Amino acid sequence: MNLSEIPLSVLDLSPIVSGSDTSVALHNSLTLAKKSEELGYNRFWLAEHHNMPGIASAATSVIIGHIAGGTSRIRVGSGGIMLPNHAPIVIAEQFGTLDALYPGRIDLGLGRAPGTDQTTTQALRRDQISGGVEFSDLLEELRYFLAEPYPGQKVKAIPAMGREIPIWLLGSSGYSAELAGRLGLPFSFAGHFAPEQMMYAVTLYRRVFQPSEHLEKPYMMMGANVLCADTNEEAEILISSQILSFLSLIKGNPKPMEPPVKNYLEKCNVQEKAFIEQRLSSAIIGDKNTVKQQLNDLIQRTGADELIINTMVYDFEKRLKSYEILMEAKKEDCIRV
Repeated sequence: MNLSEIPLSVLDLSPIVSGSDTSVALHNSLTLAKKSEELGYNRFWLAEHHNMPGIASAATSVIIGHIAGGTSRIRVGSGGIMLPNHAPIVIAEQFGTLDALYPGRIDLGLGRAPGTDQTTTQALRRDQISGGVEFSDLLEELRYFLAEPYPGQKVKAIPAMGREIPIWLLGSSGYSAELAGRLGLPFSFAGHFAPEQMMYAVTLYRRVFQPSEHLEKPYMMMGANVLCADTNEEAEILISSQILSFLSLIKGNPKPMEPPVKNYLEKCNVQEKAFIEQRLSSAIIGDKNTVKQQLNDLIQRTGADELIINTMVYDFEKRLKSYEILMEAKKEDCIRV
């Protein structure tokens, strides 16, 4: 398998950049979704994060409706909903409603992390909602509410019952990989921030996979940080905005994304440089040919059935262009095949 043979999808965090605001970020998300549909991307997913000044997608289900309403063909979903933050019946109702509005276009990707810091986790009442219940039990409850109701069932998630909404499990370790495999569900691995666990998780998923009514064989989507530009040098400068945002986050001072900075490593200490090196090791950045080669290497290494691409760039036009260049690379490979 190579880039020409597998679908490409988009993971959007609705980034808020310095000097802008949430309204602009959400407008940009819809513009990117429309462009992604036009270019031929398969899915457009949004992620649940809370208390992060640089991310506008906290109310994930609401934004999914906004994106689906502004597009016509591309699948729209969550990458993901952090299930322990919510009562399963509420998620069933929300996604049942989305599927009723946009039939056959909604994906429900689920994660188990809080998607925020510890203090905000408490504000989300996570402990009260999940009560220490295992993620697998919350998932079982959610699937119960999405299934056809039993005779005499007293509590029903309307209009979710019996709707065929694809459930994906998301993860950055072996836990969700194993659970997805045993339940016969598609699995999306967060390769964009946990590359050290990647091969273990994807191997485990395939090894334990059991066919189900959802899938006859494993289906694994790999997440990747990708930044395409006209030259390798330009891409290396543009990636500085994302790197510096991550540095702010790990220092406990998250903020909107700042403009790119040349020679930003010169201002970093030893620990920061080590972190940046680790982050860049999982990032795929460069011109069209560089990115194409690295993505083909990733596909060969992991056997991914699909890639979902996260591109974080300060300049929105440069971000759009990155997705355009990537699709050009895929189509060039198709022509060669």
